[in-house]
Amino acid sequence: MKFNISIIGLGYIGLPLAIEFSKYFNVIGFDIDKKRVRELNEGIDRTKETVIKKNFSNNIYFTNNIKKLQNSNVFIITVPTPVMRNNKPDLSYLKKASEVVARNLKSSSIVIYESTVYPGCTEEYCCPILERLSGLRLNKDFYLGYSPERINPGDNKHKLKNIVKIVSGSNAHSLNLIKKLYSKIIKAGLHVAESIKIAEAAKVIENIQRDINIAFINECSLIFKKLNINSSKVLKAAETKWNFIPFKPGLVGGHCIGVDPYYLTYKAKKLKYNPKVILAGRKINNTMSFYIAKQVVEALKKTDENLKKKKILILGLSFKENCIDIRNSKVFDILNYLQRKKIKIDVYDPIIDRSDITKEHKINLLSRLEKKNYYDIIILAVPHLAFLSMGIEKIKKFGNKNLKIFDLKSVFSSTETYWQM
Repeated sequence: MKFNISIIGLGYIGLPLAIEFSKYFNVIGFDIDKKRVRELNEGIDRTKETVIKKNFSNNIYFTNNIKKLQNSNVFIITVPTPVMRNNKPDLSYLKKASEVVARNLKSSSIVIYESTVYPGCTEEYCCPILERLSGLRLNKDFYLGYSPERINPGDNKHKLKNIVKIVSGSNAHSLNLIKKLYSKIIKAGLHVAESIKIAEAAKVIENIQRDINIAFINECSLIFKKLNINSSKVLKAAETKWNFIPFKPGLVGGHCIGVDPYYLTYKAKKLKYNPKVILAGRKINNTMSFYIAKQVVEALKKTDENLKKKKILILGLSFKENCIDIRNSKVFDILNYLQRKKIKIDVYDPIIDRSDITKEHKINLLSRLEKKNYYDIIILAVPHLAFLSMGIEKIKKFGNKNLKIFDLKSVFSSTETYWQM
């Protein structure tokens, strides 16, 4: 079978896939965002995660025209799967992508989903859309696969081809083709899951495990605060045991760790099981930003009850270090809480795309740091390399004589900062 591939969704997941596959196959990169498509055709990746080389141009074509997909026989769906305000899965992107593919589906085609979902979603939710709109039948006219994404934005070490890829298929024939396809670009090797559901479940618990572990450390840090014990020093001591898992306290945001647990708990509740540990971890991590904001206010009140006279600088706005993505960043929770207290707040993040900050956020986003001896509190919210390279002494120069530094990731020595998690 000659693979002609269409990638549906050109974000952090889809674009690297499209570029890697284009080294071996003809690839159509499809996205409904016209601006994104225009930028990619100009060789610009706003996520700054990939380099679009000119020598790929003969094998890759970026478009928002659905008709351009009609000659493809492999469709890989890499769209976002967020949650709604009530924390239930938002499958609207998945639905629309499935509809786009269904209208271009033909006999012997393969549809592979990479988006994170709950176990059963691919076969129980997506497949019926494909069958209904295309008039084709699974494993008779077309095939289905699931190969969960494992992209880690901002990580230059763990790139697509260096991460073991889980693959699964709707039958032995589709699995064989999917293995052949991904083995071309994944140098770290493939792990074959016995079913699509197993592959879906494996993906979703990867991030849930991290969420729970961080929640445990966050809760410990809250207890250690009350005991007047330095959390980072406790962890450093504990890490001397060979089987201690070195998780760190911190804010848990983004489009994966803070979202994926709700996909599994949603499915669990549908099966009449009420998850306890998973949701307890989510509750702790969701409230950490408000706890920190309250600690900031308490620190300010110790010097003066009039909060309107106080000035705060927040360093970092993205959901994690060295990443431009601001989706579900918990820094916004801190910012919004402090804004309600009428405190003057400046925010500086040198790596995010300023156009992503809409008017609704009401953020005074600095283009550069220049107000020395000015701030009462500096919150190191996201430890970008740009901030670490400045060093604590340079950061201190932007504060006044009563400066207190809140180091949310404990990246500087505890003797140099006022508060650490």
